[in-house]
Amino acid sequence: MRAGDRLVMDAVRRSGPWPAVLAVTAIAGAVAELALPYAVGRTVDGFVSARPETVSWLAACAVIVAAIMLCESAGVWARGASSAYAAARLRLSVLRHILGVGPAVTRRFPEGELVTRAGLNAEEAGRAPESLTGALALLVPTLGALVALTLIDPVLTATLVAGIALILLVLRAFLRATTTIAGGYQEVQGEIAARLVDALGGARTIAAAGTADRETRRVLAPMDRLRAHGMELWRANATAGVQAGLIVPLVEVAVLAVGGLRLAAGELTIGELYAAARYAVLGAALSTALGHIGGLARARAAAERVAEILGLPTTRYGSRCLPLHVTSHRPPPVHSLPDTPSRTSGPPAGLGSVEFRGVTMPGLAVEELVIPGGSVTAVVGRSGSGKSLLAALAARLADPAGGTVLLDGVPLPALDRAELRRAIGYAFERPVLVGDTVGAAIGLGADDQEVVSAAATAACADGFIRRLPGGYATPMADTPLSGGERQRIGLARAFAQGERLLVLDDATSSLDTVTERQVGNALTADPRGRTRLIVAHRLTTASRADRVVWLEDGRVLGHAPHHELWANPHYRAVFQEPLGSQPPEGPGPEGRSEGRHEGRHEEPERLAGSRGLRGDVS
Repeated sequence: MRAGDRLVMDAVRRSGPWPAVLAVTAIAGAVAELALPYAVGRTVDGFVSARPETVSWLAACAVIVAAIMLCESAGVWARGASSAYAAARLRLSVLRHILGVGPAVTRRFPEGELVTRAGLNAEEAGRAPESLTGALALLVPTLGALVALTLIDPVLTATLVAGIALILLVLRAFLRATTTIAGGYQEVQGEIAARLVDALGGARTIAAAGTADRETRRVLAPMDRLRAHGMELWRANATAGVQAGLIVPLVEVAVLAVGGLRLAAGELTIGELYAAARYAVLGAALSTALGHIGGLARARAAAERVAEILGLPTTRYGSRCLPLHVTSHRPPPVHSLPDTPSRTSGPPAGLGSVEFRGVTMPGLAVEELVIPGGSVTAVVGRSGSGKSLLAALAARLADPAGGTVLLDGVPLPALDRAELRRAIGYAFERPVLVGDTVGAAIGLGADDQEVVSAAATAACADGFIRRLPGGYATPMADTPLSGGERQRIGLARAFAQGERLLVLDDATSSLDTVTERQVGNALTADPRGRTRLIVAHRLTTASRADRVVWLEDGRVLGHAPHHELWANPHYRAVFQEPLGSQPPEGPGPEGRSEGRHEGRHEEPERLAGSRGLRGDVS
């Protein structure tokens, strides 16, 4: 069974009581429809023969019609509730799974594609219980019609069976064709959504470049393929409808013809012939399942796309906790460098030590690296050297293909989820602020306002937050933020969360020089003694750190204090300004740079390639 079909069956099983309600109303309505021809036939025979029970049969017909109407009304209500319940549950599962997979999911699917699959496709897959129940419910009158015709005359049953077999062949071919076509249609929808999200993210760049018309054409370029798939769906529906439309009257005429011959032979009454004609209509009504089969085909195709997301492996967590004390630790290994003196000792090891052992993955290979607890470590290197990847591994935003990353001697995958996230705070270059208010965005739901305020103060964000209309209670939607203010709130969030390790991935790039120095001083003099791992581009950041991890092409070229690495001209070249500027002069007292330039190696803007311009940030 395909993954999409398994998801469809799972949606039916876990849709609460609504599939059962649908089944009950469908079966009850089918039974009533089966009973109606018999009651009408007895009523007709009663009128012909002037029998006294004719009035009772007429009343029974009225009751059966009322029951059919009641079942139809209840079925419509149950179908809507079933679809809403199943879609909501599936969307929740997809959202939880996306968050469980983590950043790796966006490397597999573009953002717009994820939105389409978690939204539109999950809704279409949620209609599976309605479609499947409706299609199966039509089997009840068909089977009942076969039984009733057998009781009237087995010859009529054989005639109806031949017609039903033809109808089933039409439905089977229609299901297969529509599932394939619907999958292509949904794929193009996702492609258009992905292009649109990319264009919206880069709206300011597009406006500045004057390329709005070109971007519009790029976003809508797949529309021709979408139209082609839509036409194929229409043709498939029309073809199946014509085929079924030809089969159904032929079946009815065949049953009537055989029944007429049996009536002429005296083996059927007029009422029985009427009932047989009605049962032939009910039996051939299986052809009306085209609508349900079409819905089921779209649900199967959508479920296949949703199942691709649910098939991605989620991050696994263990059950271990971090030690309360660290008594010893191996000294950090020294990577030899040409013309670079080695360092034999570093800050005393404490809580928050990070160790990389034989870590390998695309773009990074670290044989052995120890970041002592309580230290400030800067990670420097050219663009593409693996700085952000090293930071992501340290915070377990990614797992290595080989090797192990440990925090205070415990492998990160062995830690409990809550323990891991409580121990590590992470600040991004472009933070996404989650929370109803500014305070909630910093504390991520924590109620300790003192911690939130202290974190904001350390990030130099307390002043502008208090000037907002509602202070820390100001809704995020009503808080216009510059790039630097957004980064400061992101820094405050990291300060409030990490108990042992702070990881800053270029998290001060949008700050002015004065604010960046103030934040740097707060990091250097952290009263909680946490380990600080900083992806750095500015020379001052590297000079203030206890040690520097120097990366090049995904490998560690050096791990030593900045003033020791500075003796290497290749290390100095990392901080040189472009266009042939002279390298800054050597560091002055206390490791601070006194050169003429404070060079910063800029990460290039990531373009979307064939997907168009990527978003600019405030």
